[in-house]
Amino acid sequence: MDIGVVLSGPHPGQGNYVDAVVARAREAEAAGVAAGWFGQRFDYDAAALAGIVGHAVPRLALGTSAIPVFARHPVLVAGQALTAQAATRGRFQLGLALGGKALMESAFGVRFERPVDRLREFLTALRPLLVDGAVDFRGELLSAAPRLPVALPGAEAVPPLLVAAMGPRALAVTGELADGTLPFLAGPRALGEWIVPAITAAAEAAGRPAPRVVALVPAVVTEDVARVREVATEELAFYESIPSYRRAIELSGATRAGELAILGDEETVAAGIRSYRDAGATEVVLTQTGMGGEEARRRTWRLAGRLSGTGLG
Repeated sequence: MDIGVVLSGPHPGQGNYVDAVVARAREAEAAGVAAGWFGQRFDYDAAALAGIVGHAVPRLALGTSAIPVFARHPVLVAGQALTAQAATRGRFQLGLALGGKALMESAFGVRFERPVDRLREFLTALRPLLVDGAVDFRGELLSAAPRLPVALPGAEAVPPLLVAAMGPRALAVTGELADGTLPFLAGPRALGEWIVPAITAAAEAAGRPAPRVVALVPAVVTEDVARVREVATEELAFYESIPSYRRAIELSGATRAGELAILGDEETVAAGIRSYRDAGATEVVLTQTGMGGEEARRRTWRLAGRLSGTGLG
């Protein structure tokens, strides 16, 4: 089972962000971590950053988790993905998301309407662009028909297409049209009883291979569990206001998002990761690993490296 980590740089005012992320990626690679992942923020472009890091760090797989489809177009996202795929020499994985209504509407001035229908049309247009370098798609919400080829030398391997889907309709579309899902704050119970069965059934009905389930999990190797739990509760509270995350938290048997953070010594965190594998996750990405400070983060990454590629038995 591959174990990845979310990569991030310094706080504002503490140096060049891109340089710092490249340094962090080298650290992750040296620790044996399988993959580095980038969330999409407003201050950097996740696909561009993945390409830069992948070009500088030769063995680490890189991915986005996840680029919202609102205020973006499949042709432009395809170009970003193919550029990152060429830069990483085939180690890029494209993760997409719907994004939160409040964030999308306030930042971009767009109406957050029919999100799952938009996701379906976006994926329907995007996959031919990645696979064939061309598409002629006319939907209700978007159209994509570039007159020039969308293909890039060096990006012949099609990047895996993943979606941060957790709701029933989004999971159905993802299972049908994408390669897997990127659930966050969905504990083993939610994975095993809800997410994995739903996306697997949708993939089977569409005649597609078994989907990847790349679970993003807050985790820190630490002895100071009580303090880091307080940090996790505060840091993750934002997600409790978003309906899809709130439902995932509740279906996981928790009331607060911070309860889902795996905290403790190496044995405790390894056991927590195994519980996700046993629930159907094909890969795990450790997030919020800096909540306990730098030494705790380094211990967490070293554990991720030791577990990556093992059976976790």
